[in-house]
Amino acid sequence: MSTQSTNVVLLIGTIVIISLMKPDCTAVTEEYNGFKLCVTSRRGIKDLSHRNLTDVPSNLSNNTQYLDISYNLIQSLNGAQFSRLFQLCFLKVTHCGLQEISPTAFSHTPALKFLNISHNNLHVIPDISVKQLKILDLGNNLFTSYRIPESFQNFSHLDLLSIGSTAAPLVSYSDFDPLMNVPVHHLVLGAGIPWKNYESGSLAKIKSLQKVSIRASFCGNFRMFEKVLVDLNMTKAKSLRFIAFFPDNCQVNSDPFENLRTMPFIQNLTIENTWINSSFMEMFLKNVWLSSVYDLSFVNITYNEDTPDGFQFHTLNHTISVSSVTFNGINHYQYKYPTFNMSFEAFSRLTYLKFSGTGMNILPCRVMSALPSLETLDLSDNLLSESGFWWFLCSHTSVFPRLRQLSLSKNRFSSLSFISQKMNEMKTLESLDLSFNSISLDGDCSWPAGMKELNLGNNNLGNSVFQYLSSNFERIDLSKTGITAITQEALSCFPKLTYLKLSSNSIRVIPADLSLPTLLSLYIDQNAITSIPREALGGVPKIQTLSAGSNPFVCSCDSHWFVADFNKSLLLDWPLNYTCSTPPSFAGLQLSEFKTSELSCETGLQIAVALPVIIVISAAIGLVFYKCDGVWYTKMLWVWIRMKRRGKKCSNLMKNASFSYHAFISYSHQDSDWVDSQLLPSMEGAGLSLCTHERDFVPGEWIIDNIINCVESSYKTLFVLSRHFVQSEWCNYELFFAQHRAISVQRDSLVFILLEPIPTDCIPKKFLRLRSILREQTYLEWPNNERKQQVFWRSLKSMLHMADKSVALKDVALAISDKVALLTDDL
Repeated sequence: MSTQSTNVVLLIGTIVIISLMKPDCTAVTEEYNGFKLCVTSRRGIKDLSHRNLTDVPSNLSNNTQYLDISYNLIQSLNGAQFSRLFQLCFLKVTHCGLQEISPTAFSHTPALKFLNISHNNLHVIPDISVKQLKILDLGNNLFTSYRIPESFQNFSHLDLLSIGSTAAPLVSYSDFDPLMNVPVHHLVLGAGIPWKNYESGSLAKIKSLQKVSIRASFCGNFRMFEKVLVDLNMTKAKSLRFIAFFPDNCQVNSDPFENLRTMPFIQNLTIENTWINSSFMEMFLKNVWLSSVYDLSFVNITYNEDTPDGFQFHTLNHTISVSSVTFNGINHYQYKYPTFNMSFEAFSRLTYLKFSGTGMNILPCRVMSALPSLETLDLSDNLLSESGFWWFLCSHTSVFPRLRQLSLSKNRFSSLSFISQKMNEMKTLESLDLSFNSISLDGDCSWPAGMKELNLGNNNLGNSVFQYLSSNFERIDLSKTGITAITQEALSCFPKLTYLKLSSNSIRVIPADLSLPTLLSLYIDQNAITSIPREALGGVPKIQTLSAGSNPFVCSCDSHWFVADFNKSLLLDWPLNYTCSTPPSFAGLQLSEFKTSELSCETGLQIAVALPVIIVISAAIGLVFYKCDGVWYTKMLWVWIRMKRRGKKCSNLMKNASFSYHAFISYSHQDSDWVDSQLLPSMEGAGLSLCTHERDFVPGEWIIDNIINCVESSYKTLFVLSRHFVQSEWCNYELFFAQHRAISVQRDSLVFILLEPIPTDCIPKKFLRLRSILREQTYLEWPNNERKQQVFWRSLKSMLHMADKSVALKDVALAISDKVALLTDDL
């Protein structure tokens, strides 16, 4: 064999005896897109599939956005069934035996964008009109013609139309006329059965097509297939997908894909769910190599070698356009490894190669060094391990000289340290995918300096995984790796980090001191996080994408700021995946519907609101206090309190004391009118005994002796202070003796009544002691207000009262019935 050609065993691995048919990935993808397009609230989701329903339930909520009533026994749809569902956007009615749809069935669903009525028994394509419809799936029904109703021309937003019937083997010229001005970008046509006839020009009328998927078998009638290719070329569609193109054991006697050479607009070509033998593969690839196709895919194919030497493909003297090749799911019958004999020069321009789902356990030696332009290699979903990928019999002059992205996902790799060392052989590698393996942290890792991205998702690694990563990494995927906690100390080792995925772990808390100034995307969904601190997201100022849904959020003030203030345009999964878990009263409530008062959660706002309120209330209370003489009443109350406290202290001192009078009254004779008319009647009328000099002094004795005797035989000495009092010589003597007694015997025996204000400048020098006493001593001020006078008398009576004047006064002023004010004015 020449040096230009090498036997390359690409399909090495477990022999698959039975072809496994995979579900249509396009249908799954479009349904997922429809779900994202329509659903904004979990309350709007109604899944009523497999319920043995015979009709659309009449009790559906008006806010229903998503309705799945598949796998029931519903035979017809009409307008009355959806009359209240104005928000209905996604409707799936499959496998129901549906036979009839009324033209007005969806007249009350103006928001409907996704409608899947595939896998039913519709005998005609329903004549319906839904203006906002974007995705319509009519596949696998029983209509006998592909004739599109005229109402379809009103579908001004229709993007994808899937239409197929197991009873329609013909495609007529006028079938698709109503779609001529409809912006259909993707057409899925057929139900997998052979077509008996196709009239030229049928598909050529749909000028908006970008992608066409044909579900039909053309075995034995390849001329009809050539007409289909001619029409598809006229649509200028860029992507072609042929599903179930060949049935098992189809004999290919001609070249059905020869027209590919004259189709300049075709860029993507996919062969899916079909049988291919080595003879057809050689013929097919020759046409592809001579066409403008640059992306070639084989999906879930069953390969069979019908030639003794296997697949033979020799170098063509032609510049090829193919730069991307995908083998995704390959099954084969023979009991030996299939052989591909081809020159690697045919792949000299290949930049993307995917070889997935084939059971490969050894990588062919020359793949590493004989693909000089290869930038992306996807070997996911195989049986490779370290020994199979780096096969010991292989010797390499170079290892993937331009490879930038390598996917080894869903294989059997285990040693992270060994892999990291081997990656240094790939000088240009930037991204490595090791997800879904059995990776273990078995030693120190040595990563290439130029490597920027690592995916270790779905490996049981734990919290210590960060220690085995490179500080040069910019993108890290650690989803479902058993991480329970993250710290700023661990994350600070990645100063260039722009993408971090921590989904599906057991993380409970995002560190409040989080600081990742370069981070653009953060995925923390499906963890155990109850709230997202404002401070944490403050540490990622450049964040552009955040996914934090499917966490057990606590609906409290901790989540208020996130609901009220955070920019929701940054959230990929808002509001659908954000629900409350606690408190129980909010369990299941969508976080976007959680409402709480900003005032109840913001401390600063509370202070800002409370302070003016407190000031206003205080001012109002102060004004009322002033208007109602609150100062005077407060002073009186203070008198009562002090008397109560001091009474307890002096009770022991007064235990054995006895007195003749409750009080000796010291006053100027010029104030005798007030004493005789006011003071004496009020006090003596209450049973108190008072001593006055005019009435009770002993005749014939010296005045000084009378003063001393009266002061000593009285429980209190009551001074009626006025301007006349300070001018009286005798009053001065009485004050002197009473003060001396207060110092030596009873400290609180002095009671002062201020009958009128006494200016300081009118007090003689001999009364200088009175000035200091009035500053320190409590006194009662005679009020002019009659209501206040009543309080004045009660206070004075309480201060002078005792049970028996001949018995010791144990605790005077304890029986004060009303709270009185204390008046302490400085003179």
